[in-house]
Amino acid sequence: MSPTRKAYFVGGGIGSLAAAAFLIRDGGMAGGQISVLEAGPVMGGSLDGAGDAERGYSMRGGRMLTTDNYECTWDLFKSIPSLAQPGRSVFDETLEFNEQHVSRAMARLVDSRRAKVPVASMGFSMHDRVELLKLANADEAALGSSCITDHLSPAFFETAFWFMWVTTFAFQPWHSAVEFRRYLHRFMLEFSRIETLAGVKRTVLNQYDSLVVPLQRWLQAQGVHLVTDCTVTDLDHRTQDGAFEVIALHGTLKGQPETMQLEEGDLVFVQNGSMTDASSLGSMTAAPAKLGKAHNGSWTLWEKLAEGRPAFGNPAAFNSCVAQSDWASFTVTLKDPAFFTQMQRFSGNEAGTGGLVTFKDSNWLMSIVLAHQPHFANQPADVQVFWGYGLFPDRIGNFVAKAMADCTGAELLQELCGHLRFDLETVATANCIPCRMPYITSMFMPRAPGDRPLPVPPGTKNFAFISQFVEIPQDTVFTVEFSVRAAQMAVYQLLGLKKPIPAVTPHDRSLHAQFDALVKALK
Repeated sequence: MSPTRKAYFVGGGIGSLAAAAFLIRDGGMAGGQISVLEAGPVMGGSLDGAGDAERGYSMRGGRMLTTDNYECTWDLFKSIPSLAQPGRSVFDETLEFNEQHVSRAMARLVDSRRAKVPVASMGFSMHDRVELLKLANADEAALGSSCITDHLSPAFFETAFWFMWVTTFAFQPWHSAVEFRRYLHRFMLEFSRIETLAGVKRTVLNQYDSLVVPLQRWLQAQGVHLVTDCTVTDLDHRTQDGAFEVIALHGTLKGQPETMQLEEGDLVFVQNGSMTDASSLGSMTAAPAKLGKAHNGSWTLWEKLAEGRPAFGNPAAFNSCVAQSDWASFTVTLKDPAFFTQMQRFSGNEAGTGGLVTFKDSNWLMSIVLAHQPHFANQPADVQVFWGYGLFPDRIGNFVAKAMADCTGAELLQELCGHLRFDLETVATANCIPCRMPYITSMFMPRAPGDRPLPVPPGTKNFAFISQFVEIPQDTVFTVEFSVRAAQMAVYQLLGLKKPIPAVTPHDRSLHAQFDALVKALK
């Protein structure tokens, strides 16, 4: 590799940070030759986590992890040193933490009577089983851009399985049948333990503190330039010998115009699209602002690049209908243990062992999760934090006569306490920060072949996409793994590396996994 070759990343999400690490670890590139350009004030993209005990903590979400899957993610984090345990990796500390804090949810679903719903049975009729098996065995090409509802009858969407599966993975009935099918295969091991979430693994702290920060520190130690408040708005390019080649980046740095000229051999990686674009935070007294696609502009560069270039995908397939891709979340900071004490007594789970508690009769389809404490690096010992979300933010609440998206933090707590039949005094000290996310499940939207570009589109010389909106056969979006795998694929292909990328583990071909899934489906 030329010692003068440079690499530029547009967007500072986990995919870009991972790709920078692969360039150094596997490609031998000097860290000082790499620049990660992020429009926001911090790196990490959707893996965020911020705040303090006084102002309140906030995170837009938290992704499910497993050690049975996530092959590329753990391949990366076996190389990243732990910040808390010298001599050990992030993977090592995560594995040890999960051996000490095992998931076994005992209140996965709760009904309107505040009763735990029996979930030993998935609630399938024989008709449901036949339809689900047919969808799981269908060819992706035959499914095309169809929705889940095109293949499953209305009764299926009232089963215990549906409530547990969709709140674990955040599907909606109108989402892509292809993606739903992929999830059934990729996470077949979770099918047989979905009622306890026994396969779910957690990071020691929130995923920003546990994954992004150590990775960022390692990159900085290698000399990587992590540039914030830098928005790339356009690329200059040329076609040489029939190949698309980027020759300059245009944008703003700290509000001032900036142009970066590329030299022969330089590489450009673009995070196309964003699931947290136009997201906004509220407070105890204010609902989150309703923002549109133009607010952050994360989609704009992809739209420019894709115009007239079918190989660069079709962003309109994903960002054209907010009503089908939005939901709302909230983060609650407490200075009184009363809520945690009552919740642990009700659920039977200590914080950090129970996973999601879903209120199945909630108009919002609300779920909450109490993580092991502390959940933030700077969290005092006498403060607790939990997170929740609702899949139907446009619906009127059961206890608050407003749509979830229009609720203040105080109103979200009122709705939650209504479902739990807790006195509001249990959250008297609470600071609830709501979050609106119009594009959070946009990657699940029904899509046709070609709507998602390959990480390195055909006919390109020095350019790649890294995001939740590229095409990776067999793998599933809305996971950290998808971004990290896309990063590894893009880096290896552009550098011509022959080292094998960890394969998607074919659990769906395991006779043992198939048998366990069959037994679960027949209960």
